Amino acid sequence: MKIPELLIPASSLEVLKTAVVFGADAVYIGGEAFGLRAKAKNFSMEDMEAGIAFAHERGVKVYVTANILAHNRDLAGVEEYFRELKKIRPDALIISDPGVFTIARSVCPETEIHISTQANNTNYETFRFWHALGAKRVVSARELSMEELREIRAKIPEDLEIETFVHGAMCISYSGRCLLSNYFTGRDANQGACTHPCRWKYAVVEETRPGEYLPVYENERGTFLFNSKDLCMIEHIPDLLSTGIDSLKIEGRMKTALYVATVARTYRKAIDDYVKDPALYEQNLPWYREQISNCTYRQFTTGFFYGKPDETAQIYDSNTYVKEYTYLGIVGEANEKGLYRIEQRNKFSVGETIEVMKPDGRNLSVTVKRIVNEEGEEQKSAPHPKQVLYLDLGMDLDQYDILRRKE
Repeated sequence: MKIPELLIPASSLEVLKTAVVFGADAVYIGGEAFGLRAKAKNFSMEDMEAGIAFAHERGVKVYVTANILAHNRDLAGVEEYFRELKKIRPDALIISDPGVFTIARSVCPETEIHISTQANNTNYETFRFWHALGAKRVVSARELSMEELREIRAKIPEDLEIETFVHGAMCISYSGRCLLSNYFTGRDANQGACTHPCRWKYAVVEETRPGEYLPVYENERGTFLFNSKDLCMIEHIPDLLSTGIDSLKIEGRMKTALYVATVARTYRKAIDDYVKDPALYEQNLPWYREQISNCTYRQFTTGFFYGKPDETAQIYDSNTYVKEYTYLGIVGEANEKGLYRIEQRNKFSVGETIEVMKPDGRNLSVTVKRIVNEEGEEQKSAPHPKQVLYLDLGMDLDQYDILRRKE
C-alpha cells in the first residue's frame, strides 16, 4: 500500500513548527509575494529559512507557493524572488502560471516544481503535459471524483505524483479561479487578494427596476448563495488511499496554530491507524469525527469525490464558522522557576479550567494556577493579545503543546 504524504498549511513560522510537531510529512508556506494568500501573515525570507531548517531537522519537507496568475509587471520580481529562494533550498515550488514555471525551471533547475490546483488540472493529458515539461507533481482540481483520480493514476507516468485536497474551505469558482472579488472590490483573487465575496449575502435586482432589491430568503438571516460547506474526508481514508494519491493536502494558509494542530493530528492518526490495521481505523472513527469538529469549520461535505455535489453541499442561512474551542497559545520553554512561556492569543484567568493539546492525541484538562508577566508580576488574568506570559498549570508541559479553552 502506498502511504501518502500528509501536507499541512502554515501561515507563519510559529504555525509551521506546530504543523511539524503535530504530524505533518510536509508543510506548504507562502513568501511575502507571488502567492495566493496575500492577506495571510506569510513568511519573510529569514523566517522561511528558519522554518525550512526546523522542518528538515525533523525529516519534514517544505514547499513554497508562487501560484499567482502573473502579469507582465510581475515577471522580473518573480525571477529575483526565485534567486533568493534558491539560496534557502525549499523542497518544491508550487506554481500555476506557465510563464512563472518557465522562470523557475531556468533559475532553480534543481528544485521540484508542483503544479497548483489553480492550473485547472482535470484530466490525465494535462498531467502528462506538465510531466513532459519537467513537473514532479500535479495538484488535482477539487472538481475531480474518486474514479477520475484512479483513472488519472493509471494513465500517467509512475514517477509523476498526484496531490489532492482532502480537507478545508471549498471555492465557488472552478479550481479557485474567481473573478467576483476583482469585480466587486478591485482586489484580484488570482493575484492573492481575494475578499471572499462567496460568503456574502446577495439580493436580486430586476433590470427595469434599478435600486429595488428583492431579498432572497432561506430564513430570517437571508441566503448565502455561493457559500460552500468545508471539505472533510477524515471518514474516507480507505477510499483515498485506494486511489494511489501521493499527497493528502489540507487547505488553510490563513488558519491558526490551533486549527493546524487539530487537523494535522487527526489526519496523522487516521492515516497511521489505517496503515497499521483497517479495523483499528474503523474502531477509532468516532474519535476522528470528534477531534476534527473541535476546530473552526462551516459544516462538512465530501465535495466532488463521490460525484457532483447537490444543494446539500451549500450553507444557505449563515456564513459563520462553527467554533467549539478558543485558541489560547503555544507552550514555549520553561524558565528558571519552572513556569512555561506563552504568547497569549485570547483571554483566560487564574482558576480557569483549560485544555492542553498533545501531539500524541491526548487532551489534558488543567487548572491555571499562576499567570506571571515578563516583569515577574502576578496577574489574575491574561487580557492582552500577544502578551508574553509565564504559566503554572500544575503539571509538566512540552514545548509546542497547544493551549485551548472549550466554549
